[in-house]
Amino acid sequence: MRKLWLIGLFCALLAFTSVRAEDEVDVDGTVEDDLGKSRDGSRTDDEVVQREEEAIQLDGLNAAQLKELREKSEKHVFQAEVNRMMKLIINSLYKNKEIFLRELISNASDALDKIRLMSLTNEDALAGNEELTIKIKSDKEKNMLHITDTGIGMTQEELVKNLGTIAKSGTSEFLNKMTELQTDDQSTSELIGQFGVGFYSAFLVADKVIVTSKHNNGTQQIWESDSNAFSVVEDPRGNTLGRGSTITLVMKEEASDYLELETIKNLVKKYSQFINFPIYVWSSKTETVEEPLDEAEAEAEKDEAETDEEAEVEEEDEDKEKKPKTKKVEKTVWDWELMNDIKPIWQRQAKEVEEDEYTAFYKTFSKDTEDPLCHIHFTAEGEVTFKSILFVPGAAPRGIFDEYGSKKNDFIKLFVRRVFITDDFNDMMPKYLNFVKGVVDSDDLPLNVSRETLQQHKLLKVIRKKLVRKTLDMIKKIADEKYNEKFWKEFGTNIKLGVIEDHSNRTRLAKLLRFHTSHSETELSSLEQYVERMKEKQDKIYFMAGTSRKEAQSSPFVETLLKKGYEVVYLTEPVDEYCIQALPEFDGKRFQNVAKEGVKFEESDKAKERREAMVKDFEPLTNWMKEKPLKDKVEKVVLSQRLTDSPCALVASQYGWSGNMERIMKAQAYQTGKDISTNYYASQKKTLEINPRHPLIKEMLKRVNENEDDQTAADLAVVLFETATLRSGYQLADTKEYGERIERMLRLSMNVDLTEKVEEEPEDVPEETAEEEDGEDEEIKADDEEDEATKETEQQSSSEKDEL
Repeated sequence: MRKLWLIGLFCALLAFTSVRAEDEVDVDGTVEDDLGKSRDGSRTDDEVVQREEEAIQLDGLNAAQLKELREKSEKHVFQAEVNRMMKLIINSLYKNKEIFLRELISNASDALDKIRLMSLTNEDALAGNEELTIKIKSDKEKNMLHITDTGIGMTQEELVKNLGTIAKSGTSEFLNKMTELQTDDQSTSELIGQFGVGFYSAFLVADKVIVTSKHNNGTQQIWESDSNAFSVVEDPRGNTLGRGSTITLVMKEEASDYLELETIKNLVKKYSQFINFPIYVWSSKTETVEEPLDEAEAEAEKDEAETDEEAEVEEEDEDKEKKPKTKKVEKTVWDWELMNDIKPIWQRQAKEVEEDEYTAFYKTFSKDTEDPLCHIHFTAEGEVTFKSILFVPGAAPRGIFDEYGSKKNDFIKLFVRRVFITDDFNDMMPKYLNFVKGVVDSDDLPLNVSRETLQQHKLLKVIRKKLVRKTLDMIKKIADEKYNEKFWKEFGTNIKLGVIEDHSNRTRLAKLLRFHTSHSETELSSLEQYVERMKEKQDKIYFMAGTSRKEAQSSPFVETLLKKGYEVVYLTEPVDEYCIQALPEFDGKRFQNVAKEGVKFEESDKAKERREAMVKDFEPLTNWMKEKPLKDKVEKVVLSQRLTDSPCALVASQYGWSGNMERIMKAQAYQTGKDISTNYYASQKKTLEINPRHPLIKEMLKRVNENEDDQTAADLAVVLFETATLRSGYQLADTKEYGERIERMLRLSMNVDLTEKVEEEPEDVPEETAEEEDGEDEEIKADDEEDEATKETEQQSSSEKDEL
C-alpha cells in the first residue's frame, strides 16, 4: 500500500515538471521565415514606395508593365530655373488651388484650336479622331483625375521641350515677379498662366502627373513627373488616343475633394462653361428601366393575374401575341455629361442674337428669375479690344446700399478668351453702377488676372471707362414711360450718387435725373424738360428741398414763384440736395435754392421805384428789429421779394445750410458736435426777410414809429422770428422760451392777467385713509344707535315701574 502511494506521488511530480517546461520561452528558437510577409507584419519605407507605385495604374497597363516602362524610359532633369519655379509654385500658392483645372482645360482648348486651324489647310489633320472634345473622368479608387482632349497632341521632342523647359526670358520674368509679390506680401496665384506655367499648377494638387499624348507625326508617348524630374517613353499600348492628350493626376491626400463629381462640375461651370469646345464629365445618374421578370416572379404574377381575371370578361384579342412581362427597376447609369451647353452669345454679332436668347442667357449666368430691364451688346476696339454684354436687372438687388462702396461687386464677370478669370472686383464698375450685371471677354489681358493684379493693370481703367459710357448709353435709350415707372423707381438714387461721385460723366448723368416739379402733380420731369418750359429771361433753375412734396410746395419761399408762374423743382429725398449742389449748372442754367439768398425777379422801372420807396419807408422797422429785439440772432433784416402771404421767412446765405440740409447734417449717425466745419455752417447767421404788405408787419412799423420801446412790438418781432425759423425748416435754440412767449401773447390777446397763476389742484385723499374714516364713522353711528336703544329701554322700564 505504501509502495503504491509513493509511485503515485512520483508520477504527479513528473507531470507537473513537464507542464512547467512547456510554459517556458524557447530562447534559442527562431522566428518563422514568413512572419514579416504576413499582412500585419512591419513594412519598410521602400516597400511602401513600391506599393504606392504599384497602385498607380494606367488603363491597359498593369504594375509590372509600368515598372518595366519606368526602367526603359528616358530620364530627364528639369532646368535649374524651372525646378526653382516649380518649388515656388508648389510651396507658395496655397490660396487658390482650384485654378489647376481651369489651366488644364484652357491648355486643352488651345490644343483643340490648333488642330482645328490646321484642319483648314490639311484635310488629313482630323483623320486620327474627328471628335473635338474635352473629357474629364474621376477615379476615386485609384486616386486619379484624367483630363483628355482630342487636340493636336505632342511628339516625344515636344513633350521634352514644352513640359520640361520654358523659355529663359519667361522663366526669369516669372521668378522676378514672384519674388516681388512675396516681398510685398501679396497673392501670387495670379502669376499662373501669365508666363506659360499654367500646366505646372497641376502640382498644386497632384503628387505625380502623367501625360499620355499622340501627335499626327509621331507615336503615342508617356510623360511622367513627380515635380523633381521627368521621364518620357513610348507607350507600349500603341495608338489608343487616335490623337490628343490625356493628363492623369495622382492626387495628393489633402486634394481628394477635387475627385468629387460635384466639385469637378462646379469648377467647370465656374471657370470654363463658355469654352468653345464641349466639355464632358464622366458622371452617374439614376434611371428607371424596365427589365424582364425571372421565372419565379413571372409565375407568381401569373397566379395573381388568373385570380383577378376570374370575374372579368374574356378579351377578343386572345390570339394576339403576348408581350413579355417586365418590372421597373432603378439603376445607376454612367455616361458623359455635357457641362458647357450655354453658348457665349457675346461672341456673336448683336444683330444675329434674338431677344429671347439675351433673356435666357441673363437668367442663366445671373441666377435671376426676372427678365432684365434692358441690355447692350457691343465690341470695344482701340487700346484694348473686348466684347461685352451688360444688363440692367428688373429690380434692385437686395441690400444694394448696405456697405456702399466697401462691398465687393461680383456682378461683372471677366473672361479671357472665354475662360472665366474673376468676378472679385472693387473697381471694375463705379460704386453707383453696382447694380449692372454682365460679362467682359478680352483677348488682350493675361490669361489669369486676379483682383490684386487687375486693380493695377493699365488696361482695366480703359475697360472701366468704356463700360461706364456704354452703360449710360444703354440707360439713356430706355423709353420714357418705362424709365420713369421702373428704372427710376429702382435705381434713381444710384444716378443721383453718380452725379456726386463721377465728375467725368456728370453731364451725361444729369440728363438721366428725374424730379417732381410744380408743373405736374404726378409725373416726373427731367432737367431738359424743365429748361424747355422755362419763362423768357429766366436764367436759373429754381428748386426747393423738403421732407415731402407737400412741405416743399407749401413753403413760404415758393409763394411768389408759383404766383408768377415759375416752375419749381421739389427735392424730397435726403440725397437730392447733395446731388444738385454737385451740379454747377445744366445746359447753361445755374441752380437757385429758393431758401437761400439770390432770388430776384425782373422788374419794370416803376416797380423798382416803388420797392425802393418801400425800403426807405420800412427802414426804421428793419433797423429796429436788427438792433433791438433780434440783436445777435440775424445777420440783417430786409424786405422780401419772394413772400406773398407769409409775414416773414428766414433765408440762408448763398453758401450756408438751408433748413433741410441742416436737419440732414444734424441727423447723421456719426455727428458728435465737435466737427469744425459743421459747427461753422450751423452757427452762421441768417437773413430775416419781411413781407411789407402783411398787416402784422404794417402794425409793427406803426408801433415802432410811435414808440421804439413798445414791449408788444418787441414780443411780436421775436415770435415772428421764431415762427419763421420753424417754417423755414430750422430748429429753435430754446423751445421752452418760445412756448412761454406764445403763452404770454395769448394771455394778452384774451385779457388774462399775466401774473395770474395756475389754479392748484386739490390734494386727493389716499384710498386707505378714506376707508378707515368711513369705518370709524360707521362705528360711531352704530354706537349712537345702541345708546339710543338703551335709553329707550330704560325709559320703557321706568314707565312700567311708575304704572306699578
